[in-house]
Amino acid sequence: MAKQDYYELLGLSREASPDEVKKAFRKLAMECHPDRNPGDHAAEQRFKDINEAYDVLKDEQKRAAYDRFGHAAFEQGGRGGNGDFGFTGGFADIFEEMFGSMMGGRGGPNGANRGNDLRYNLEITLEEAFKGRETQVRVATLAVCDSCHGAGAEAGSKPSTCPTCRGVGRVRTQQGFFTMERTCPTCHGGGKVIDNPCRNCGGQGRVRKEKTLNVTIPAGVEDGTRIRLAGEGEAGVRGGGNGDLYIFLALKAHRLFQRDGANIHCHVPIAMPTAALGGAIEVPTIDGSRAKVTIPSGTQSGHQFRLRGKGMSILRSHARGDMFVQVSVETPVHLTKRQQELLREFEKEGDSRRTSPESEGFFTKVKEFFEDLRE
Repeated sequence: MAKQDYYELLGLSREASPDEVKKAFRKLAMECHPDRNPGDHAAEQRFKDINEAYDVLKDEQKRAAYDRFGHAAFEQGGRGGNGDFGFTGGFADIFEEMFGSMMGGRGGPNGANRGNDLRYNLEITLEEAFKGRETQVRVATLAVCDSCHGAGAEAGSKPSTCPTCRGVGRVRTQQGFFTMERTCPTCHGGGKVIDNPCRNCGGQGRVRKEKTLNVTIPAGVEDGTRIRLAGEGEAGVRGGGNGDLYIFLALKAHRLFQRDGANIHCHVPIAMPTAALGGAIEVPTIDGSRAKVTIPSGTQSGHQFRLRGKGMSILRSHARGDMFVQVSVETPVHLTKRQQELLREFEKEGDSRRTSPESEGFFTKVKEFFEDLRE
């Protein structure tokens, strides 16, 4: 039976761009995949046909040959003799495009693969997070070998064609009617192998070193902030690109302040006379200055005072958050006899309903509660 035209099979015109070819194949491959159509032999055959069509039309040279000679261009071993159109050049390319970087992907030229990213944990104070700072970190990493300059080969020697994949960088294995393709394990996708590896790095093109890096911490950073230093990670194998370095910031606990986003909270104990009669206190702020807080008479424990613009710096802004001062009234301890006498006189002469309305109201409710139980 005559084969269907590849362009018609993918629903394309002969002027379709490479992106249009890939888009059409991806859509049809998902629809006809055997996993989505179990037991459907027609879908299975169509899946093989569209893989065959895509394998030709995605390749510039194969497509040119097909446009000129049609299917005859690939008869009798024209495609390399294996006659298999499973995952070889179709769905595998789409799969690797989507997931290759997470699973290793293809190696670059000469087996060059991007180096790993690195993580560095840096602990800073709340004051440093407020002001920002310049600091240095020392990182153990894999750097480009000075002897071979990342090539992996001894001076004067050259890489040779990989004997496993014959320079293709990929190897194929047959599983049922599918042909699986993966990165060559010998050359790691580069198609070349080093016969005379560098004695300093063992052919990797990189050696372990410790380097010192300058890090700028901007004002307003929060706990868990990540700073990326592009290209400061591990060097890639045999000249591959460098990975990145990620600085993860952790804030130390502060003796006086608790942070809540851009705001700062401070708990301040005040003396009972100050709470009862009123007064003023001074509190420290994160910028190193002092702020005055006026305490009105009759202030209770737990009351908060808001100091606008006295909180943390806000990242990438000149604004600041607020500071909240929460007071707690301290009960006097270690009283002298005279102080005890004065308090007893105060208790006798005072009207508790007026001087202590909250406690008086609470015990009134308690009395009513027990009266209700007796009824």
